[in-house]
Amino acid sequence: MDDAALLKQASRGGEAEFCELFDRYQARLYQYASRMCGVSAADDIVQETFMSVLRAAHFDESKGGVTAYLFGIARHHVIRRLSERGLIMDPCDERRMDVAAIQDSPFDVIARKQGVVALRQAVDSLPPLFREVIILCDLQEMDYAKVAEVIQCPVGTIRSRLHRARKQLAAKLAPDVPSDP
Repeated sequence: MDDAALLKQASRGGEAEFCELFDRYQARLYQYASRMCGVSAADDIVQETFMSVLRAAHFDESKGGVTAYLFGIARHHVIRRLSERGLIMDPCDERRMDVAAIQDSPFDVIARKQGVVALRQAVDSLPPLFREVIILCDLQEMDYAKVAEVIQCPVGTIRSRLHRARKQLAAKLAPDVPSDP
């Protein structure tokens, strides 16, 4: 059964379809939520996303696919969590990019010398709007159009943010290399 049919059946109370949809998307949604809000909030965000599907899902295939729909719901919960922390994230407004990133844990500080950990920390230190496009485009491997659907911004905005995010990551991972302002 394709994702759209699963979603429709799950929103009508189909338990088996809901379980299948959950199995297909839980890990990807968890990864997105944990990278945006931290591991402590990720399970709750995934649960809230799927509870939204059960409550009153109004999925319209003409507006995009199931992936964009579910990530859009998860994004709504991510934005709410970040707002509660004072980290405001306006979908298309990059003027408020000076917000704080997720705090490093003591373990991350100790393991900073390892390549994977260094990259993870660099991503976590990006402002939420830049971190989000890196997570969706590079980690979730979504194309620009799908990310634009999730974030509800023009594709050009996604490309611009991704370019700027990658440039910031490069500067963070190679601090001795001078970067352009």
